[in-house]
Amino acid sequence: MEKFNDKLYASKDLEKHLKYLKLLSDKFPNVQSASSEVINLSAILNLPKGTEHFLTDIHGEYETFSHVLANASGVVKRKIDEVFGKSLRKKEKNALATLIYYPKEKLGYILKNEDDPHEWFAITLQRLAQVARAAADKYTRSKVRKAMPKDFAYIIDELLNESGEEKEEYFEAILHTIINIDRAESFIIAICKFIQRLLIDRLHIIGDIFDRGPYADKVMDRLIDYHSVDIQWGNHDIIWMGAASGNLALIANVIRISLRYNNLDTLEDAYGINMLPLAAFAMEQYKDDPCDRFLPKADIEGKELDMLKQMHKAIGIIQLKLEGQAVKRNPHFNMDDRLQLDKIDFKKGEVSIDGEKYEMLDKNFPTIDGNDPYKLSKGEKDLMDKLRASFRNSKRLQQHIEFLYTHGSMYLAYNSNLLYHGCIPMNEKGEFESFEIEGKSYKGKELCDHFERVARKGYYHHSATENNDNLLDYSWYLWCGALSPLFGKQRMTTFERYFVADKSTHKEERNPYYTLAFNEEKYCNQILEEFGLEPKDSHIVNGHVPVKVKKGESPIKANGKLFVIDGGMSIPYQSVTGVSGYTLIYNSFGLVLVEHNAFDSKQVAIEKEKDIISNRIFIEKNASRKTVKDTDVGKEISCQIDDLKMLLAAFKKGVIKERA
Repeated sequence: MEKFNDKLYASKDLEKHLKYLKLLSDKFPNVQSASSEVINLSAILNLPKGTEHFLTDIHGEYETFSHVLANASGVVKRKIDEVFGKSLRKKEKNALATLIYYPKEKLGYILKNEDDPHEWFAITLQRLAQVARAAADKYTRSKVRKAMPKDFAYIIDELLNESGEEKEEYFEAILHTIINIDRAESFIIAICKFIQRLLIDRLHIIGDIFDRGPYADKVMDRLIDYHSVDIQWGNHDIIWMGAASGNLALIANVIRISLRYNNLDTLEDAYGINMLPLAAFAMEQYKDDPCDRFLPKADIEGKELDMLKQMHKAIGIIQLKLEGQAVKRNPHFNMDDRLQLDKIDFKKGEVSIDGEKYEMLDKNFPTIDGNDPYKLSKGEKDLMDKLRASFRNSKRLQQHIEFLYTHGSMYLAYNSNLLYHGCIPMNEKGEFESFEIEGKSYKGKELCDHFERVARKGYYHHSATENNDNLLDYSWYLWCGALSPLFGKQRMTTFERYFVADKSTHKEERNPYYTLAFNEEKYCNQILEEFGLEPKDSHIVNGHVPVKVKKGESPIKANGKLFVIDGGMSIPYQSVTGVSGYTLIYNSFGLVLVEHNAFDSKQVAIEKEKDIISNRIFIEKNASRKTVKDTDVGKEISCQIDDLKMLLAAFKKGVIKERA
């Protein structure tokens, strides 16, 4: 470390920063306190960097997601192997790992069958202390203490820092006292959660928390409670964000998708959205309609199925009307090809698409006025007003969406990795595509920045009396527009999939980005440079596109420059991918891509100690072990050290007086 030289700081230079230095001196009022902080921060810079985990496309699959966090994508078992080697049998290691994943539930299961709980507690507490010590090894004592559960912080601190034969009896006494005063179960739960927290320093979620799976609300609750997390918005997140803002087209989309996947529980039970007005409207308008084109993806029979189909069709027609209104309000969206209702010949039961005529699979449209097909009927308008109020007044939904705005963004450049869900829109030549937002055209990074700006503006400016339809329409465009970085396709063929048999009309062609950036490193480098990253040492981490492993596809693209980590955590996708998701892990040694097999259930994991099998399929090792100094946090710490050195110079030159 270079020697501090206060002569580098001229008095005139210090006076330029006097206002800031005086504020800094409130926290560090003398040479001793400022020097101690410089020493502390300088030491932190030389510690190994924290471990980052990257996950994407969770789609409400809470059990799988929660398990992947609990087992740290296989890192818990690896840590147990490192600590105990061959001194424990595989069965004992599995039992210890499962205890760390689900301490409360596993304790209940074990203690029912344990003949000598006192002995089991004594052995298990020692083993957990050893694992915790290994997990905490690369962090400062200060950081480790902040991660400790308050009720047992002092005890865990003592156990972590126990060393030498002279402290063995002291260590044993602590453990036996915990058991004797009947606090062993509570302590085990606390130390297991502490281990989980230490093994993932920062969590990155690269979009699509919502839709398809049943428990997006539980995933959001878990993320809100997580110690360090950021979120890059996905297209299935933005529809919920826009719906919470009051955009009617996105409210209709959210409800339609929930009905399609028979997932009304999330709307009704989790968020308190009242579906009775829709049910009443649908049964009245479509009571004699079989609505067979609107069959949910679920095993349901009888009257419940009939009602769901009717609701599905009712909201689907409303969605098409509202989307048509959005297209007409915004000619610069260039989405006239999505205006299909006025292309229907209601007498012949035909529709014209791209100049070709197709017979309609469903010809019953009681709410569509042929003279003004995009106008909501009075019943539809009243219904949507009620639904809008229900979305806006859902406290839990608004809490979750607020979190997506405060902890989320369109993209994130962090520690030489560029994270985004969908794509950076390009043309076939590899040039960034331009799109007009509020009267001005943007492309590349600026396009993402301004899409984020208008999405935030739409959310924070909405009110019960002001709808801001034009502003909120940008959130709808992010869901399905051709140049949306979240969508990445030329069109969304919702109408065609419901009403036209010819599957050639169902195609949703991807943006050229997916051919260019996925295959050629030079386009990845172009994107990295656009976002201010050094291509040589950087990577792109993508979600959105399920990797069809069973067909031979690889998640590693463009010579290892880009990772697509959507492996199908969502159950409906697993038949396509053949796996159950990926985790990208970035630790001090390098990048590790982990492929997960299917997860049975939490209950099976607890009772049979059956874990997700996680295979390490790719490792990129760093030339030398990365330290905090090599990270974005390290750059911030280095700036803080420079500021403190300037403050030290100010003290020594008398520009600022020391205080006790």
